[in-house]
Amino acid sequence: MNRREALLTLGAGAIGTLGARQGFRLSDQLDRIGVQLYTVRRAMAEDFEGTLARVASIGYAEVEFAGYFDREPRAISAILEANGLSAPSAHVGYDLLEDGWDRVLDDAVTVGHQYLICPSLPQNVRGSLDGYRRVADRFNRAGRQAHQAGLRFGYHNHDFEFTPIDGRIPYNMLLDETDPEYVTQQMDLFWIANAGHNPSDYFAAYPGRFSSVHVKDMDGSPDRHMVDVGQGVLDFAAWFAQRNQAGIKHFFVEHDQPFDPIASIRASYEYLRRLTF
Repeated sequence: MNRREALLTLGAGAIGTLGARQGFRLSDQLDRIGVQLYTVRRAMAEDFEGTLARVASIGYAEVEFAGYFDREPRAISAILEANGLSAPSAHVGYDLLEDGWDRVLDDAVTVGHQYLICPSLPQNVRGSLDGYRRVADRFNRAGRQAHQAGLRFGYHNHDFEFTPIDGRIPYNMLLDETDPEYVTQQMDLFWIANAGHNPSDYFAAYPGRFSSVHVKDMDGSPDRHMVDVGQGVLDFAAWFAQRNQAGIKHFFVEHDQPFDPIASIRASYEYLRRLTF
């Protein structure tokens, strides 16, 4: 176990203490709130333009794509502009990092993205540290190519990356073996909490590495259900107060399986609009 892993292990606590405010002065608010469009994916498939208009009418300023729903990049850019939205980020599958990556980069520039984020990893690379080393190598290559196109490449965690393999936490390994100049991180606050770790410890151990976060909440039950932001136990104010240390520039609301997607993103937006930290 290296020094960073020791620090992170010591800092990991029970879910109920993950959000301890640590004495931060509550004095700031988010000026731009974003939403990951995976939350409203069914609505996007049925009415692409109308759903983006509804997202904007709620008050969201930024969106993060998870697929283009068969729309051309230029058309997407025009729809975003018409609704006063920007799309600083998009998710792109691991398989595309080599097969078709140049086209992905070209499309991202056309839409107006600044970041391309790999949202998960295939099962066949998760079982060993060698598999994660190969992932880190691929991320570094993809990140260098993205940099040449004027973009940043990054990775979005779930909870499986925090299950130790041979005494090492794979997520730490990805952070240690990817070049911060070319590979950023999008921290999913729900999933890292679900894995029993505190985002604050990662912000301290890897300052400046987390350019965006997924903001989703967790209830207090033993099953740790995902709920609308503000309806759970996670203390976002504490983590947002560390945004400069962490490097966070974008905050994207997400709910994987909301009962009513539009109502969910509206409730989450209203909570974050009022949140001070």
